[in-house]
Amino acid sequence: MDTADYRLSFEMAPVGLVISRNRIMVDCNRHVCEMFGASRELLIGQSFSILYPSVDEYERLGKRMEPILNAKGRYADNRIMKRANGEVFWCHVSGRALNRDDPHASGIWSFEDLSEERPVKAELTGREREVAARLLDGMTSKEIGRALDISHRTVEIYRARLMRKYGASTAADLVQKLLVG
Repeated sequence: MDTADYRLSFEMAPVGLVISRNRIMVDCNRHVCEMFGASRELLIGQSFSILYPSVDEYERLGKRMEPILNAKGRYADNRIMKRANGEVFWCHVSGRALNRDDPHASGIWSFEDLSEERPVKAELTGREREVAARLLDGMTSKEIGRALDISHRTVEIYRARLMRKYGASTAADLVQKLLVG
């Protein structure tokens, strides 16, 4: 396969693809541009932070991902991302570090828009988004607390806020409402 075939494969992939160096987008395919509502010219050379609801979430997630990328060489999760027009949406993100000793130095990342299956129906804070994502992964309050480096009691406060915002009566009801919107 020659270089043109690889480029065509990259462009026509059924998911959004980004090549990164030091958390800066070096290249992206058409699908990423469509998903985030931005041109390639706007995305190339930019920090991934422009795709997050807040810089704080970008920073926290980067710190949390680094040891996992260092140990495994890959990382994946579902998280809320932000389109160029400010709309937030659920997205499955999966990536691979090309150098595990310096995991943010270079990588390849895929993005899948989950908004049709999982719409965002409530205004959530950054921490509420992080707790919601981990609830959807089936984590307990103690596990979420360890993952986010906060107490499990604090997680329970955020979970109670989420339950109020989504009108959920039980944790299982909350998960169901997060899944379907």
